[in-house]
Amino acid sequence: MPAAPDGSLAGQAVAFVRQFHQERPGAGDPAPRVRQVLAEIERTGTYEHTAEELAFGARVAWRNSARCIGRLYWRSLVVRDRRHVDSPDGIAEECFEHLRTATNGGRIRPVITVFAPDRPDRPAPRIVNQQLVRYAGHPSGAGDPAGAVLTTQARELGWKGGEERFEVLPLMVRRRDEDEPQWYEVPEDAVLEVPLRHPEHAWFAELGLRWYAVPAYMGAEIGARNLADADRYDQLPVVAARLGLDTSSERTLWRDRALVELNVAVLHSFQEAGVTMADHHTESERFLKHIAQEERLGRRTPTDWSWIVPPVSGGLTPVYHRYYDPVEPDLRPAFLPR
Repeated sequence: MPAAPDGSLAGQAVAFVRQFHQERPGAGDPAPRVRQVLAEIERTGTYEHTAEELAFGARVAWRNSARCIGRLYWRSLVVRDRRHVDSPDGIAEECFEHLRTATNGGRIRPVITVFAPDRPDRPAPRIVNQQLVRYAGHPSGAGDPAGAVLTTQARELGWKGGEERFEVLPLMVRRRDEDEPQWYEVPEDAVLEVPLRHPEHAWFAELGLRWYAVPAYMGAEIGARNLADADRYDQLPVVAARLGLDTSSERTLWRDRALVELNVAVLHSFQEAGVTMADHHTESERFLKHIAQEERLGRRTPTDWSWIVPPVSGGLTPVYHRYYDPVEPDLRPAFLPR
């Protein structure tokens, strides 16, 4: 079988093909495919995955994601092969369809859409947004501060927007690095938002809070980070005041008590709306199940402890009380920023 230097594109490609064939015995002898890939790299400077390789690579990249607690489900990842789509208009439309597919009427499922890759002489278009759905952050202070930079950029491109606290930003796609992005309003039917209510406190609905449903979220990410962080929606003082808590001293643990009720509201609201939402205790148990499965198959599970331990009641979850395989920055396949 042809050899290739480790670390090079050819070396990584050969390693990937061998892994694909090793984990999928039905794929047969990897030697012919290795020769084909190396010849394509020598001829063009790159190579193209088959549809099966693409799906396998995406799923294993999720399996290798050291910051993700939900890796038990890596085999169920739906891979939408859209490598033929390379125009901003086409990418935007496929992104919206991606949201519809993943949201699935509330029965959330993990989905990835893969667009045209970079080539040696032709960089692929770029999605400017960090995520497909994000709320605007306005100069007045209303909205999500995490979306402030993107909001300014969108307004400079001609997006009008308003001053709403929960206003979905447009999707922005750049054809080339030097081009000005094109922006697209996200259709209402592509975003499923859940108004937040509390099972015991009727006043909670008056706060006007809501969040969107996507597979990336666990309840605590919304209730203990997006809505609670001081540099995001900063709702803990508001909730504490409505609960009548003593906020004169940190020793009253008013933040902790407000945080729990905020998370109760998130989980209750998504459940009542019929929208899938995981809680941090259940997902912690499932992550340990994933590790056990990987160990039985002789595989390591690189894990970033600081991302796996939930941001609320971390010490009450089993993922807190153990060590993990160290993070491997060079592990491939992987999801990498570009």
